[in-house]
Amino acid sequence: MLPIIYHPNYSCAFPENHRFVMRKFADLYAQVNTLGLLAADGRNLFQPSEATLSDLYVAHCPNYLQQMCSNQVDHKAWRRIGLPWSQGLVERTLTAPNGTLLTARKALQYGLACHLAGGTHHAHYDFGSGFCILNDLAYCAQTLLGTGEVSKVLIFDLDVHQGDGTAAILANQPNAITVSIHCEKNFPFRKSPSDWDVGLAMHMQDAQYLAIVQQTLQTAIAQHQPDLVLYDAGVDVWQGDALGHLDISSEGMYQRDELVIRTCLQQHIPVATVIGGGYDADHARLARRHSVVVEVAAQLFGQYL
Repeated sequence: MLPIIYHPNYSCAFPENHRFVMRKFADLYAQVNTLGLLAADGRNLFQPSEATLSDLYVAHCPNYLQQMCSNQVDHKAWRRIGLPWSQGLVERTLTAPNGTLLTARKALQYGLACHLAGGTHHAHYDFGSGFCILNDLAYCAQTLLGTGEVSKVLIFDLDVHQGDGTAAILANQPNAITVSIHCEKNFPFRKSPSDWDVGLAMHMQDAQYLAIVQQTLQTAIAQHQPDLVLYDAGVDVWQGDALGHLDISSEGMYQRDELVIRTCLQQHIPVATVIGGGYDADHARLARRHSVVVEVAAQLFGQYL
């Protein structure tokens, strides 16, 4: 069965009326279980441990990490993150990057794996931004490259917002290829250049979007021949997302996830998925949208692996 990575601390105590839906991780876990994607004996469910601060030095500033843990980040800098500090938030923030790393390692082992969190691509080396405190994608890439588990990794970011933090942290890492396909006139308004940025017009619809995703992915794979793809399957491209500004239908999102995963598996490239962004006052609907990439992955896992 498809390896799935999750930790119960991902949904920490948090204000219910906040724009960021902290409960979505627990809701997603429940949805995935309802879909029958978790074995009754738990054999395909894996739980990460917390990363140590020294682990995270490959992607983040030691002073920033220490200040984050002790609630000593400058007030103005913390406000840029947009999340209320708590010990529970610190614990889940230290755990989720290792969840993405564990997902990548399971993908290298089995060909495909899904993380029920991750995609915090706005976090930079020494500051957080846009609901992102630490950058799990950059941390994962730097760790795997540092250990020699991979020689080249492709980060394929389809969140509706540009992956500025990932691009900035990995700017001088030639073996981590950053590709971001995003709504151009959207957050962040000061973008860091990825290896390949594709800025989309507002209100783009399915056919044009899917053609761009397919061409970009096929070209990136052909040019770079990665050992692993980290796929940020943000669902904020959906036409009704509160922060999206694209008009991608639910069917279009399903087709997108199938296209990305199938393309990689057909070329025998392991894929690790993370959920990225998604904003919706209807929490059950949000969990269903985030579950699509896991459902698609489970179907393709059965076909290819």
